[in-house]
Formats: sequence, structure tokens, C-alpha cells
Amino acid sequence: MQLSELTIPTPDDWHLHVRDGDLLATTVPATAAVFGRAVIMPNLVPPVTTVEQALAYRQRILRQRPAGSKFMPLMALYLTQNTTVETVAAAAADSAIIGFKLYPSGATTNSDAGVTDIEGLDDVFAAMAQLQVPLLVHGEVTAAEIDIFDREQVFIDRQLRPLMARHPELKLVLEHITTADAVRFVESQGPNVVATITPQHLLMNRNDLLVGGVRPHHYCLPILKRREHQLALQQAAISGNPKFFLGTDSAPHAQSKKESACGCAGCYSAPAALPLYAEFFEQMGALDKLADFASHFGADFYGLPRPTTTITLVREAWEVPEIVETAVGPMVPYWAGETLNWQIKQ
Repeated sequence: MQLSELTIPTPDDWHLHVRDGDLLATTVPATAAVFGRAVIMPNLVPPVTTVEQALAYRQRILRQRPAGSKFMPLMALYLTQNTTVETVAAAAADSAIIGFKLYPSGATTNSDAGVTDIEGLDDVFAAMAQLQVPLLVHGEVTAAEIDIFDREQVFIDRQLRPLMARHPELKLVLEHITTADAVRFVESQGPNVVATITPQHLLMNRNDLLVGGVRPHHYCLPILKRREHQLALQQAAISGNPKFFLGTDSAPHAQSKKESACGCAGCYSAPAALPLYAEFFEQMGALDKLADFASHFGADFYGLPRPTTTITLVREAWEVPEIVETAVGPMVPYWAGETLNWQIKQ
């Protein structure tokens, strides 16, 4: 019999961009309406590199939390070539800080201040391993000679495998994985290595980006890969393996910034995030696996309590809005104009 309602523990988003300034009035309520906690990405301009900056950013986010909401932002610090062991210790001592984000320099939006020499930070990684401060990784090389569709796999082989060999106790999250190579790498490591998966990488492959014309609102980094990689991600998500859990990588950009000669990377999935995942899990005949993927495995990895509240999805078709009006102009959400079969019960 077809389910008409699905109640799961309140989910958490373990990879989220909300940006800053006036845009927070749109992005924070969209996530707070559904998720109990979210890991906030630090790639602002300038980047969030200190505990003090992160706590100030957190307060700006909390000021946009809807009345009565208990949504909790969990702050990541931006890892740079100048990050110190002392900063790691300060982060470990503050419960509002969840870890450090490693962006290879130039890998994605606002990543110019990112890491250029991973081995040069070995003392920092040693401190993170000792203090069990997680490292959140955008796993792509940026060398011009490496094909964009191969950059995740090359990063894993050239950087992550040696990094984990040098620091086997390091808690590492390979974020927004896109390849079968990433799935195999995470599965081959100990319980201290996990991965997040976005809705777009579960629901689409590179055909959805390029066939019939370039679809700028499907463009994200790491870029969508071929179908065989999508299938590997899908199997990982529904496997019940606690190494794989929800991270939307929802990344808002104004419509004018996406639909341009050099469009920004990122899919703004927050307005429909949980229904998108429900759509995928139902397609796979695995709705019974959604609660662990969305609500349990991430909390377990980060050593946080599992949620005690719940949220209910109802089977009721709705259309994702074509446009979301914001302080920076109209934004086109992921799945805009398309129908989803599940929505949040009001």
C-alpha cells in the first residue's frame, strides 16, 4: 500500500550555504523551517577564519531565525595556509564550531583564499586528529590540465589517500561526493571518514546539465558526472551505511549571476530540500532508509545527540516555485517549476 504520510526525526543539513547580509532573511528561514541543525559554510568575502568571526556570523544567522524556531547553526572555519594549531585548539574548545573546511584554492565560489599546499598544514591536521576536530573537504584538484570531470578522483588519489595515511585518526568528511571513486574511498576507510550527498547528485547526471542546451541552474561544483557515477551515489545513499548522510550544499545565487556568460556554481535546493530527498528515496523503493540518512547518521558522526522532535511529509503534489524573491534579486530554486510528490505537513 502506498504511504500517504511519512514522519521522521527532524533532519539536519550537514552542508549549507546561507551567504550573509540581507540575503539571510531568505536563506535562514527556508532551512530553519525543516532542519534542526545545519553546518554553515565559511566561504564569505572575506572568509570566516577565526572563532570570533564565526561566532559573529552565527549571531547574524540567529537574528534571522523565525520566531519560535530552535534551529541551530553549526559553524565551520575556513582553512587557509595560515591556519594555526592555536586556532584548532580554540575551535575544539567552542561547541558552536563544528570543524574546518578545506577548499583547494580556486575550486569553487569564494575559494581564492583556500589551501595551496596540503602537506604544509600537517601540524594543523595532527592537532585536528588529536582533538578530534573534523575536516570538511571540497575534494577537487584545480590544476588546469586536469579534466573537470576527473578532478574529484584525482584529488582522492593525490591528496586524500596520502593525507589519511599520514593522519589515520583524522575525522574527515568528503563533502558533496559525485563519483564511484569517492564512494569506494569512503567505504575503504575507517569510521572516521564519511561523506555527504546532495539531492542534485542523486537525482541528476551530466546529461541533465548539457543535453538540449546548457541548464545553468543545474550547474554546481563538483560538476554532475556520468550516469554510472550517479548510480553509485544512489546505492550508497540507500545502503544504510552510516558513512553516507545528508548534506544539501544548497548554494543561493541571484538569477542574474546564474544566467550569465560566466554563471556561478551552485543549486539553491533549500526551499524543497527534504521533499527532493523523499522523491529520490521513494524512486528507489527505500523510504524506510530516509530517516537514518537525513536525521541520524550525521549526528552520530559528529558526536551530537540524535533529534528528539519529528517532521511529517505528506503525499501531496506541489510545484516548486519558478522564482524566489530576495534582497539580491530573484533566485531560481533547484527543481523550479517541476512537480514533487511530497511536501512538508503544515
